[in-house]
Amino acid sequence: MMLARKDLLGLRDVSAQEITLILDTAAQMKHLLSSSNKKSNHLTGKSIVTLFYENSTRTRMSFELASKYMSAVAANISASGSSVAKGETLIDTGRTLDAMGTDLIIIRHPMSGAPHILAKHTRAGIINAGDGMNEHPTQALLDMMTMREHFGGLEGLKVAIVGDILHSRVARSNMWGLTTMGAKVVWAGPRTLMPPASDKLPVECTDCVEDAVRQADVVMALRIQQERMEGGLIPSLREYHSVYGINAERLAMAKPGALLMHPGPMNRGVEVASNIADGDQSVINAQVTSGVAVRMAVMFLLTRRGER
Repeated sequence: MMLARKDLLGLRDVSAQEITLILDTAAQMKHLLSSSNKKSNHLTGKSIVTLFYENSTRTRMSFELASKYMSAVAANISASGSSVAKGETLIDTGRTLDAMGTDLIIIRHPMSGAPHILAKHTRAGIINAGDGMNEHPTQALLDMMTMREHFGGLEGLKVAIVGDILHSRVARSNMWGLTTMGAKVVWAGPRTLMPPASDKLPVECTDCVEDAVRQADVVMALRIQQERMEGGLIPSLREYHSVYGINAERLAMAKPGALLMHPGPMNRGVEVASNIADGDQSVINAQVTSGVAVRMAVMFLLTRRGER
């Protein structure tokens, strides 16, 4: 089985069968990462371009390493150092990359929907590496991979996602992906950081962190995205941590052995207390490893579209 789709723009319309295929393929890719020779021919002859209009460390590096591990021809473009800075439109940039024979474009953009626009105007496959406050599908897939490795499956898990839900594309992609796979998702955070009409989404919402984490299998803290805030949404970082930060006492309310997760970059002492960020229940570093494997899987599957 291969993915029939040209692009991975989000998880809202991705089936449980497709998610399972990606996670199964990522599990195979992870064996390569643990070997002494991190080189395969999965993407030989394929060209991959990372097109980032926002700063990134983990996502960008994991895509670039994944493409090189699989022997692709890889290039990266930063908006500040490209023709975008001269006024070139996103569509024209995509068409230019198409004309160069690009197979996959991995895009991060501050505007929600930008990858969808690019996908409509390019022959190349598009992977959304985060668009505005919309989705970040490969982050949710790596989170699900990390959970599945520990629990053996996703169905029936309770996953508490705590923090700046309003600005979080990670929270949205995890909501769609996890609920598709049969997990229960609870969002928790200040009411000022909850999306409007969240009661119409397939999640439970609360402003009480203790209620969210109680008997949870997974507790995921989200970064406070101060760069997207115009001010006044939280009184202070110190107060946020005292009311909503994940500390040892709150983590103890979850099930014994519950996983502690964070998509990064993490503000220690704000979203997560430093002592538990490095504790036995933390799988934050494991998420990074899963990220490379998942991105290898997604790129491989999208470039094999139509093959049997």
